[in-house]
Amino acid sequence: MEKDIILKCENLSKEYGNEMNKIQALDNISFTVKKGQFISIVGASGSGKSTLLHLLGGIDRPSSGKIIIDNINICELSSDELAVFRRKNIGIIYQFYNLLPIMNVKENIVLPCQLDKQKVNKEELAELLKTLNLEDRIEHLPNQLSGGQQQRVAIGRALINHPAIILADEPTGNLDSKTSKDIIELLRLSNKKYHQTILLVTHDENLASQADRVITIQDGKIFKDIVNNKD
Repeated sequence: MEKDIILKCENLSKEYGNEMNKIQALDNISFTVKKGQFISIVGASGSGKSTLLHLLGGIDRPSSGKIIIDNINICELSSDELAVFRRKNIGIIYQFYNLLPIMNVKENIVLPCQLDKQKVNKEELAELLKTLNLEDRIEHLPNQLSGGQQQRVAIGRALINHPAIILADEPTGNLDSKTSKDIIELLRLSNKKYHQTILLVTHDENLASQADRVITIQDGKIFKDIVNNKD
């Protein structure tokens, strides 16, 4: 794999059901992502975009093809190996935050480090909390936060381990328009400040247009792959 390529999908397909009731969720998809790119994946409901995200995140396995992340074909890993790889290399941001309700802001953010038995860099954590504008919320539990604040915690949790890629699954789908804009701006800041590679799945074309590149999925195939010119 080329030096600056962080993700490569080769002939990726996913089928559900048997021959009589087979559903082709993804059909022979191939594309590459360079380190530091911010990419939006868009498509109608049922197009295959969420299936693609689940495969890239190691949550599901493809029927055929390869997914190579940081020179590792995750399709060849055992379940235990994949769990470890995912924890170290893939940050996932969900629509409904998925924070642990009994943990405060700081504890939720550093959880990946604790699971991986890694020491938390206090200076990096302090800088991240400042970037997320959560410095005065570190002791708050999730139910004491707004939706936007909870999503910022989820972004912090995804960033803390410096993953190879971050996958954001409709991260603004549960937020109002102003908060959605703030979250997208924060993702762009993470992309620029930390050179973080981000793949954002969204149905909102206005949000998608904020990315450097927009991949449109239609009927399980790549329909369009467009680089945005922001100059």
